[in-house]
Amino acid sequence: MFYKDLLMCLISMILLIICVLVGVAFLTLLERKVLGYIQIRKGPNKVGFMGIPQPFCDAIKLFSKEQTYPLLSNYLMYYYSPIMSFFLSLLMWTLMPYSLIMFSFNLGMLFFLCCTSLGVYTVMIAGWSSNSSYSLLGGLRAVAQTISYEVSLALILMSFLVLIEGFNLLDFFLFQQYSWLIFMSLPLGLVWFVSSLAETNRTPFDFAEGESELVSGFNVEYSSGGFALIFLSEYSSILFMSMLFCVMFLGSNLISVMFFMKMVFLSFCFIWVRGTLPRYRYDKLMYLAWKSFLPLSLNYLFLFLGLKLFLFTVFI
Repeated sequence: MFYKDLLMCLISMILLIICVLVGVAFLTLLERKVLGYIQIRKGPNKVGFMGIPQPFCDAIKLFSKEQTYPLLSNYLMYYYSPIMSFFLSLLMWTLMPYSLIMFSFNLGMLFFLCCTSLGVYTVMIAGWSSNSSYSLLGGLRAVAQTISYEVSLALILMSFLVLIEGFNLLDFFLFQQYSWLIFMSLPLGLVWFVSSLAETNRTPFDFAEGESELVSGFNVEYSSGGFALIFLSEYSSILFMSMLFCVMFLGSNLISVMFFMKMVFLSFCFIWVRGTLPRYRYDKLMYLAWKSFLPLSLNYLFLFLGLKLFLFTVFI
C-alpha cells in the first residue's frame, strides 16, 4: 500500500511539473503578445498559427546554444545556482491545495516562507560566482530587496494565519466559502500584490537585472541553458504567486474554471504593470518597503489579533 501511494505521489508530481512548465511557456507568449499590443505592434506571429509554437522554438534555441562560462568564475556554484533556483520554484508548487491531497501540507505556509527565503541565496550565489562587477551588484540588490519585501509578506501571512488558525492552504478554501477575504482586507491584498512583484524581481522592482545601469544584472554572464533556467524559475514564481493570491484573497475552489481564470488575470496584471510603469529609484524602493508596507501590515496584524481576542472573550 505504501509503494502504491508513493507511486501515485510521483506520477502526480510529474504531471504537476509538466503542467507548470507548459503554463510557463504560454505565460511568456502572453507577455510578449500583451507587451506588443501595449506598444501598438504585434507580438510573435510568424511561427505556426498566431505564433503559438513560439515558446517551444525559444526553448529549443536556448537549450541548443553553446554553454559558455567565465574563466575566473567559481564554476560549480555558477553552474548549479540556476538549477537550484528552478528546483525551488517548482518545489513550491507542491503546496497547491489539491482536493485529492497529493501531499498533505499541514504546515504549508511555513514551507512557502522557507522556499522563498532559500530563493534569495540562488540569486546571490549566481551574482557572486560569475566574478563580474555587474552581476555582483545585481545579486546584492536582489538580496536587499527580497529580504525587505519578505518581511511584509510574512506579516501579511501571519495576519491571515491568526484569522484562520491553521497553516494549511485548504483552510483558506474552507474559510472563504461565503465571502472572499479581499473584501475585508483590500489594502493587504494590494500590498501582497506589490510585494509579489518585488519578490519575483519584476518591473517596476527589477533592480537585480536593471538593463539601463547593470547591463543585465546577476544573470549577465549566463547564456544557453543557465539563462533559460533562471528565466523559467522567474515565470514559474509569477504563476505560483498568482495562484497563492487567488487562494488567499479570492476564494480557492480548484475544481471550478473561475479559479484558473482569476489566476490568468493576476498573471496578466504582472505583465500589465511591466508595460505601464517605469522602474523605481532604488532608495524609494526601500522607503516603500520599510516606511509604508511594514507599518500597514503590522497594524493589520494587530487588528486581526484584537478581533480574534474580542471574539474569543465574547463567545467563550
